[in-house]
Amino acid sequence: MFNTIRPLLLAAMLAFSGILPAAADTIPTPQESAFWSAEVESGNLPPVQERLPKDPMIVDLAAKGRAFGKPGGTLRTMVTRSKDIRQMVVYGYARLVGFNQDYELVPDLLASYENEGNRKFTLKLREGHKWSDGSPFTSEDFRYWWEDVANNELLSPSGPPDFLIVEGKLPTVTFPDETTVIFEWDDPNPNFLQSLAQARPPFIYRPAAFLKQYHEKYADAEELAFQVEDARVKSWAALHNKLDNLYKFDNHELPTLQPWLNASSGKKIRHNFVRNPYYHRIDSKGVQLPYIDVVEMEIVAPGLVAAKTNAGESDLQGRGLAFRDASILKKGEAQGGYKTLLWKTGVASQIAIYPNLNFSDDVWRDVLRDVRVRRALSLAIDRQTINQALYFKLAHPAANSVLPASPFYSEENAAAWAQYDVDQANALLDEAGLDQRDKNGIRLLPDGRPMELVIETAGERQEVENALQIVTDTWREIGVKLVMRPLDRDILRNRVFAGNSMASVWFGWDDGIPQAHTSPAYLAPTDQVFLAWPKWGQHYQTGGEAGEAPDMPEAQRLMELAHEWQIATTDEERAAVWTEMLKIHADQVYAIGILNGAPQPIVVSNRLRNVPEQAMWAWEPGAHFGIHRPDEFFFAD
Repeated sequence: MFNTIRPLLLAAMLAFSGILPAAADTIPTPQESAFWSAEVESGNLPPVQERLPKDPMIVDLAAKGRAFGKPGGTLRTMVTRSKDIRQMVVYGYARLVGFNQDYELVPDLLASYENEGNRKFTLKLREGHKWSDGSPFTSEDFRYWWEDVANNELLSPSGPPDFLIVEGKLPTVTFPDETTVIFEWDDPNPNFLQSLAQARPPFIYRPAAFLKQYHEKYADAEELAFQVEDARVKSWAALHNKLDNLYKFDNHELPTLQPWLNASSGKKIRHNFVRNPYYHRIDSKGVQLPYIDVVEMEIVAPGLVAAKTNAGESDLQGRGLAFRDASILKKGEAQGGYKTLLWKTGVASQIAIYPNLNFSDDVWRDVLRDVRVRRALSLAIDRQTINQALYFKLAHPAANSVLPASPFYSEENAAAWAQYDVDQANALLDEAGLDQRDKNGIRLLPDGRPMELVIETAGERQEVENALQIVTDTWREIGVKLVMRPLDRDILRNRVFAGNSMASVWFGWDDGIPQAHTSPAYLAPTDQVFLAWPKWGQHYQTGGEAGEAPDMPEAQRLMELAHEWQIATTDEERAAVWTEMLKIHADQVYAIGILNGAPQPIVVSNRLRNVPEQAMWAWEPGAHFGIHRPDEFFFAD
């Protein structure tokens, strides 16, 4: 049973994470950073002791095996699209509740929380905590979001986010005082806290003082009408939504709680993010984090990331690099003044092929829905050769399955239909009725067309194209012609979602290391982003207004199991759900995983400290660099 988290247990978890519970007599004397000292001296900014919460989060770096840093410096990094400045929210990883490096959930922006049977969650805020513009961060920010944004039909036409809906019902949300917020459901919502810790957090609060200026309920009507006209949008709601971008991070005027705030307006090649003067974390010597003053994020073409990194133009780089870049990065270390680390990756599969079970072509859809076909396609992939050619045998050939770091790992699932066996693959296709071939040896579909399987890619990873070239050769041995079609990422996804894509290739599940508290909803047809069943995901996400209802027994069972996990009351019950869902995926091969654990190059400046030598590069859980706390990184000089 999930019991109320008691103060002693929570304190022990925090101490183990290198986070010290703050008490008035234990808070070190705050130290002013040189970066903001001129603003403080001129009276434009209060001194640091007035900017911090009454009970700031105190980080004991010594307990974490890290060095104490000195504030200062500019960290350079790169992204490949202008919209990816949102990575600053990912990397910053300031969350109400976040994962520590052992993937345990601990308070972060929150001072504490209580969980009563997964039905009632009491969130306690830090007294005196402020947004980056100095306005108070209180329960009013939660109330504003809940009552005036999430439940406002003009701002949120589909209502509050799905993770708050349990058994078709919304929670009761109350705000007893300035530092207390209570979410309460009739039935358990075991996914609530984990959702708050995501790489892309749901943001169940908003900077109310700022956004009320653009809300019809609070703003002067005449002034708001002027603002709407000036912004050239159709309504106050459109203006509000345009400015309300805590995740996109593209509105430099919008207050934030992240370690760095956006100091650049408009679209630029280089965006600067400066230290948040009101950030809630300090080290145990009283130095306010983050240590680094400025993060400079440059937008470059995807093909240039490795070359510019090799030339020493990035101080911290993971995105835009692939294992194929590792050798040239290693060669450039001395001249570039950096070192190249190889982190493990946390995705369930580095490369996974997704036959689209909702493809609009009736004949092809029936073929792809035959599990014998999916199994045959998987069996006809020479994973060992791909591993040798692309990763020098440093990855692990396997199906799309959870990784050994997860308590739900199964060797049997990892190996299911993942052995290279052309004879068995041919037998399965014959058994499926695809036993006729043309003069070139390509099998014929039931309507006489050749079995030319078009796989669409995002065209962003050379390793994908290289792997598919090898798959092309081995699939020809079973009479299947692979046709590769590179597309822009957004075009690819839109084609898949519309049912126009026969098959696509992407990573496997983002979270390859699920724990007992992890929701298995992403294993069920609950989201269109699992590219094997976009229409089923749309049906769930829109409450049946779009897409198609799952009409295959195994997919329907996955939906039942996801619901069973939701209402389960013990970890044993949840583990049983996970076990059955993973077994269904292994058996049904909805995603054809090729290999996992491929090393991810991480380039780190020789001057940068506190970056772990060995770590996990994972979007979920972990937020890439986020779980490793870049606010604690610093330059040695």
